[in-house]
Amino acid sequence: MGLFTWGVVFLVSLAGLVKASDLFVTAALQAGRTLQMPPFLIGVVLVGFGTSLPELVSSVLAVSEGASEIVVGNVLGSNITNILLILGFVGVIGGTFHVKTDLLKFDLPVMAGSAFVLGLMLQDRRFSLGEGLVCLLMLGVYLAVMLRARGGCEDSDGQENATTGTWIKLVLSPIFIFLGAKFTVDAVIAVAAIMEIGTDVIALSAVALGTSLPELVVAITATRRGQPEIVVGNIIGSNIFNTLAVMGIPALLGSLTIPEAVVTYSLPVFISATLLYVIITVDRRVTKGEGVFLLAFYVFFLGHLFGWI
Repeated sequence: MGLFTWGVVFLVSLAGLVKASDLFVTAALQAGRTLQMPPFLIGVVLVGFGTSLPELVSSVLAVSEGASEIVVGNVLGSNITNILLILGFVGVIGGTFHVKTDLLKFDLPVMAGSAFVLGLMLQDRRFSLGEGLVCLLMLGVYLAVMLRARGGCEDSDGQENATTGTWIKLVLSPIFIFLGAKFTVDAVIAVAAIMEIGTDVIALSAVALGTSLPELVVAITATRRGQPEIVVGNIIGSNIFNTLAVMGIPALLGSLTIPEAVVTYSLPVFISATLLYVIITVDRRVTKGEGVFLLAFYVFFLGHLFGWI
């Protein structure tokens, strides 16, 4: 097939991936409210981890198809997009918003710590099985501590209860996430070969942006409903899950290849974006000016990635 055909396959499969993820997240939100989970916990566990399913499935398939460089590009690109584009966009459209949860005690250190640990692991340009197991162990400890600390119930505030259809969507949507991810990866590999562009570049940009669309949709919806706790929790949960699980699980299938450009450019941007997130949210508020700055940083990132700047 030619470039146009593979381009269409990429767009259609990515759209299907995003739609299936949206159905999953919507069902997960309703299930969380039915179980009377706190908003921040919903944001981190159900929304944050749930919206990272596209990254996880596409990364596992990439390794199985011999394109493991897509994994690190997908992870770093998605995390950068989550912070710079999503938090920036929400800050601009929502204006200044405040977060009740004290992030400094636990969540922000885990997010920053996992980013620095990943940075150290990538310095030798390979990601081994042992490093993957360390990441998964860190994720398990984080979940255990967080669920123990914040597992208390809150009133449902009259939120809608999950229906039979909700549970069906929760079970079936991952199947379509898998199919969308498979064809997305196939298209990325084909387009990269035809255009002679590194698969890691496409993963850092197009794939990362596409797989981050569920997070963006959830963030906009939560902002309009006056629930910034879900926005912040979504980004933290998604980034921690990407860093630890989306890198860790594919490593169980074999060592991951890390392109040199990732270590020299994308990784420093990822670390910088993570530090910015910590600095911006440590006072439990995000302003419109900070949102504009994050968006400008994202434009610079893409411009430099493609050599436009």
